[in-house]
Amino acid sequence: MTDGSEQPRAFASDKAVLRDFLPYGKLEDIAKSKAAEYAAARPFPHIILDDFFDPAILDAVLDEFPNPRDRNWTLHDTPEELKLQSSVENEIPLHTRHFLYALNSGYFLKFLEKLTGIPNLIADPHFHGGGLHQIVPGGKLAIHIDFNKHLELGLDRRLNLILYLNKNWKAEYGGDFELWNRDMTQMEKRVAPLFNRVLIFTLSGHSYHGHPDPLLCPDGMTRKSLALFYYTNGDGTDREGWSGRHSSLWHKRPGERFKTSAKHVARELTPPLLWRALAKFSG
Repeated sequence: MTDGSEQPRAFASDKAVLRDFLPYGKLEDIAKSKAAEYAAARPFPHIILDDFFDPAILDAVLDEFPNPRDRNWTLHDTPEELKLQSSVENEIPLHTRHFLYALNSGYFLKFLEKLTGIPNLIADPHFHGGGLHQIVPGGKLAIHIDFNKHLELGLDRRLNLILYLNKNWKAEYGGDFELWNRDMTQMEKRVAPLFNRVLIFTLSGHSYHGHPDPLLCPDGMTRKSLALFYYTNGDGTDREGWSGRHSSLWHKRPGERFKTSAKHVARELTPPLLWRALAKFSG
């Protein structure tokens, strides 16, 4: 027989792990000390935070990060983007899933509100468009404006958080995230996708961003990140540059052309349900 003392100790240990998902000790200091920097950043409000999380937490995320050939990835393959995304909640590995829950928690939302000046933020429990992202060699994400309404909930998309997970990343691999000015004439900020680097930025009709050049990392290596999007329920005002509900709006850089292959033409001409059936059969 047992007096049951072992189970409470195990439970206490689990709670300690969950508590440490977030760097509670420095969130308040960062929100207070970086708010002005965030608001003044160009070309639109943003901030880059290095060594933000406990690296052991992120090592555990990397240990279970799905292989690119895993069946649970969704492939986005168009002239504008080539990337893998995984956001189905019960298919996200357990440690990573709980880490994402922490980034959607009330405490973290309050941190984001203080840092960005955007009140009443709402997390997305569906991870629509977010979750796990992975770019294979040759992949890219053209410069764009993000979709501005949640697909199911109809909320206004206001804020993006991207956490990079790439160790030993070299400049020659490319994959830098670019922030462009409001008239798409100049790239004003370049962000290398380094391990434990967080990028947070505010969305508007002029927040042009992406990593538009094909990835050059070696075969067997990928560009990994987690993406969280945050929303509000509107306040009766029009967002700067927004014109009704829209999906991602792609924009060419000066002199850039998007290559369209025969596959992409066929996809445009094929009804979506039939295309998905053909893709599943051929896969």
